[in-house]
Amino acid sequence: MNTKIDILENDVLKQYPNVLDILLKDHTTKKKILWATNNYSKLGKSFKYNSEIKVELITGSNGKLIMPRIQKDKMLQKLRVRSMAEVFTPSWICNSQNNLIDNAWFRKTGVFNKEIKISDEENSWKTNKKKIVFPKNKSWKDYIKEERLEIACGEAPYITSRYDTVTGKFISIENRVGILDRKLRVINENINSSDEWLKAAEICYKSTYAYEWQGDNLLLAREAMLFSFIENYFLKFNKEPALKFIKIISNIISWNIWQMDGLRGVVPNSCIEKKSVSINLFGEKEMSIVNCEGCEKNLLKKHNGKYCLIKDWNKKNSKSGVIIRFIDL
Repeated sequence: MNTKIDILENDVLKQYPNVLDILLKDHTTKKKILWATNNYSKLGKSFKYNSEIKVELITGSNGKLIMPRIQKDKMLQKLRVRSMAEVFTPSWICNSQNNLIDNAWFRKTGVFNKEIKISDEENSWKTNKKKIVFPKNKSWKDYIKEERLEIACGEAPYITSRYDTVTGKFISIENRVGILDRKLRVINENINSSDEWLKAAEICYKSTYAYEWQGDNLLLAREAMLFSFIENYFLKFNKEPALKFIKIISNIISWNIWQMDGLRGVVPNSCIEKKSVSINLFGEKEMSIVNCEGCEKNLLKKHNGKYCLIKDWNKKNSKSGVIIRFIDL
């Protein structure tokens, strides 16, 4: 199993044909996700803020261009903190907060792990190695269906903790603490058939959502979720899932982990000024600029940008899910 935290795009391109294309999809614009950061603009026009992230831009000689925050230059890290308030959460804090959700759901503490205090500024956890026991009125199937959303997800440490985003330490599968990690653990413990495992994994992914502004972070989050699927399947069955199923999960991820300005519910930077032409009393044409009403008045449903689309996978009579605007939830 690969224990490196950086998933190399060249490797994805070589090992899993067409998967990288799927992971770069933006279903709202029907194009690729945007860079949505100026950190790469010095590389040329194709790397500008509003340009799409295309496969050929991040593979080949640029195969190590996209990397986790911990591996980025320290000055670049500081710049992203200032410009986008990008501060990632240590895994032990993600674990603690995810535990709060599970404490409420299970109505007891210490279900997946026990939190351990190391110092005044740092904690850790000890994984519960015993099979998870569910309340009388709930089952493991109920648990994997529970819908969860990580807002402004960055590299999605609350969803899957393949590595600690602050220290860069790789975390073994059995000790992971993310929302998705816990769901995958539950199906590992309750299913022994490959076919049934794959069906349950689909449910896990369809019920797990996140959004992020910056395109490089979004791709890292999507890759981490995909490789969590591959790694867990390998752990359970000692082989990788077929490419067909890798593509199915990749497609779900590309819908559920999407690019969005979280304050406006639109594709980043898609709100625009519009020119308006009117005729004055003297019959002369006058040009005026009309700003986005949503941006000017802080009205969520009055933006002229592209409102982000996601899928509701649970709509009755729809096997492939129903497309909805996120802001209409």
